[in-house]
Amino acid sequence: MTVRGIRGATTAPVNEAPAILLATRTLLEEIVSANALRAEDIAAVFFTTTDDLNAAFPAKAARDLGWQHVPLMDAQEIPVPGSVPRCIRVLLFWNSDTPQDKVVHVYQGNARVLRPDLSK
Repeated sequence: MTVRGIRGATTAPVNEAPAILLATRTLLEEIVSANALRAEDIAAVFFTTTDDLNAAFPAKAARDLGWQHVPLMDAQEIPVPGSVPRCIRVLLFWNSDTPQDKVVHVYQGNARVLRPDLSK
């Protein structure tokens, strides 16, 4: 079995824990649905936030989804001038035989500008 990477990003409307967790949960739910993921097939998940989001760890949203045995990591991005504000990014490592060109990456909210070629 191969390990595939699934990318995604979203934005939170404000720097408040409920907003960060809801945005992250919504992103993860769409990634799960689009790729027919099962928690036991997720090798690990790496989250980043822009420096204007510090009210909650995005990984908590994954724990709230029941991902109790999935290794999760949060980090802060470098503050690049002009970057998308209040942005949450995810890199999910998935054990799957799905061909790389069939993996569905998800970009929501104002983060759609990061990868317009992959955004709906």
